Amino acid sequence: MDYHHIIEAAGIVAFGLVFYSYARRWLDALRPDHLWRPAVTGLAFGMLAVVLMISRIQVADGIFIDARAVPIALIALVEGGPAAFVAAVPAAVYRIWLGGAGLGAGLVGIFGTAAAATLVAMWARRTGGTRLRHTLVLSVGVYVVTELSFLVLGARGLALFGRVWLPFLVLTVAGIGGVGRLLTDIADAQAAEAARREAEALRAVTLLARAAAHEINNPLMIVTGGLALLTKHLPSDGEDVKWARRAREGAGRINDIVARMNRITRIEAAPPQGLVPDMLDIRKSSEPEH
Repeated sequence: MDYHHIIEAAGIVAFGLVFYSYARRWLDALRPDHLWRPAVTGLAFGMLAVVLMISRIQVADGIFIDARAVPIALIALVEGGPAAFVAAVPAAVYRIWLGGAGLGAGLVGIFGTAAAATLVAMWARRTGGTRLRHTLVLSVGVYVVTELSFLVLGARGLALFGRVWLPFLVLTVAGIGGVGRLLTDIADAQAAEAARREAEALRAVTLLARAAAHEINNPLMIVTGGLALLTKHLPSDGEDVKWARRAREGAGRINDIVARMNRITRIEAAPPQGLVPDMLDIRKSSEPEH
């Protein structure tokens, strides 16, 4: 086995870890849409899979393997199944472009890896997050998928797999089982940091809203009381009493807004309209979550 090729592949995977660390932070800040991040990170890890297919590892004279399955499986652990299938597309396109007798087997390996990774990612989410057992099970699953892809080639594929089974086993366990733990640690740290920033932003908003509500409520009570007394002293059929009642209705709406400002539990922004910038949607931010 050529260890220079192994070091090269490890460097490519390490680059993927660094990219994901920065990309997740940038994407969460620019586009918090939950569908946007898996699409971008999945595509990036798919390109990593292509690079790993090009940077093959020589295990014997004329025999090469590659770590294409590693980035496809890794991105599923942190971004879910959709990201895994997005990552599988560039790898599949490149494999189709290469052609050859092993095309069908290559596609089985690529999309089989995405399917296995999706199942493990769903399992991890149901059990509270990705743990070491999930990465190890995924390693075994991807290894089995790899073996099945060789079986597609029949006796020739089985004979070839007999010569590369051990390098594939080491590559799969180290690449997915080991690196997967690092990647999930990065994702957990990013999620914790995002939650901390969101909690700080919510605290700042609620403190400001409650302070503003308190300051508004004091003069509002004076205005509301004055309007109530004024209404009693005005002729019931006059025009002035109608304006006074409308003023009381406006004061009542202000009172409702003040009450909502004291019940803010989350941050929901109102969409910008024309020249009006983004602002807090007090109604949505104070409604209970369903």
